[in-house]
Amino acid sequence: HLEVGRHFSGFSTPVCLNASGANAHLLGYHDGYYRVLGETMDTGVGNALDKFARHVGWAHPGGPQIEKTAIDGSFFDLPYIVKGMDFSFSGLTTAAITAYDQGHPIEDVCFSLQETIFSILTEVSERALSLLHCDEFILGGGVGNNTRLQDMLETMCTDRGAKFFAPEPRFLSDNAGMIAILGSYMFDVGDTIPIEDSHVLSNFRPNTVKVTWPVPSRSLSTTSRSTIQGSEALVEFDANTVWKRRLPKPYRNPAMDLRLRRHRTNVEARLTHEARKIGIPTPLIKGIDPLNFTLEFQKVGDADLSEGLNQKRVENVVNYLALLHSFGIVHGDPTTRNIRIDSTSDKVYLIDFGLGFHTDNIEDYAMDLHIFKESLVGTSSNYEELWNRAISVYEAQGSPHVLTRLQEIELRGRYL
Repeated sequence: HLEVGRHFSGFSTPVCLNASGANAHLLGYHDGYYRVLGETMDTGVGNALDKFARHVGWAHPGGPQIEKTAIDGSFFDLPYIVKGMDFSFSGLTTAAITAYDQGHPIEDVCFSLQETIFSILTEVSERALSLLHCDEFILGGGVGNNTRLQDMLETMCTDRGAKFFAPEPRFLSDNAGMIAILGSYMFDVGDTIPIEDSHVLSNFRPNTVKVTWPVPSRSLSTTSRSTIQGSEALVEFDANTVWKRRLPKPYRNPAMDLRLRRHRTNVEARLTHEARKIGIPTPLIKGIDPLNFTLEFQKVGDADLSEGLNQKRVENVVNYLALLHSFGIVHGDPTTRNIRIDSTSDKVYLIDFGLGFHTDNIEDYAMDLHIFKESLVGTSSNYEELWNRAISVYEAQGSPHVLTRLQEIELRGRYL
């Protein structure tokens, strides 16, 4: 899916959202592999839509009928679950089924289900673009035929100055053409296998396959700017102060967008302050403008962790996550872009608590670690060494049950 899009678009190293029946994941190239940056933690996007369609008696595939019915619908809130660049659809689909059974008009349920699922996919796609400092985006998979999903993703890309491409329908669903294109790339560099030695790998994941064909490398370093378009907000700063404004997302339903921006602005202010009180380095909050969804912070650090990864800094992050969890707080999005560093020392600062919350659930603590590990995979050439040594810090400070749950979470990863 990624390579057929790259072939026809002419893009070099895009982020790709594969939205298919059994899968939904984000891929980005780094250090010789297409890394899985985020994925569904339960059901694939097509299966989520089909589950609702089956419940109301529609034929497979259900996506086209949901898209058609949604045209005349109105929006109401459904569960919106984003964890870093991972996401969940099972509770959302169950809530949509319950709403239908309780008498909500079918067109309203279809509209709200589609808007919520596709808003989640668009949000995590923007987070992936931000993490990799990427300005090229490709959509793949059969669900990519949905016009509303394409419109949302294209609007998001245009809003942040990125290029968007979706192949024509015959190359979106599973097809021989995309296999032939990738096969020709591999053949040209001598990456072949005798037919008698070939077989199906039932647990194949794209991030386990070395990319032998030509793909340009991308630098993760950024130029010094006083304004940065993040995945969630416009960030402006001077030598001492940072202003973070959550502007409306034009791809998102206005009611949903207003609720999310208000909630995340309030949560970020509260948890940034609470984390600082328990001894975690965070920026001081200088001001809050809730009407304009704006926070004013002390400027901390001089670079993102993604630009200065080393063992001690990674260990410090894991140590602070363990401390957060011991006080019942989850960061929610601890990626290497949401951690600041002082380039002259190993000091780190945790920022961007907008997806955080209070909890005593070890699943949530384990997801924090999983999100941080995924961001290392996407931005580091020696992530295994960094992670394996750092996790011993959590073993010493945190609960062993969290690490056991982390292993279980990693086994849930969807396979092609």
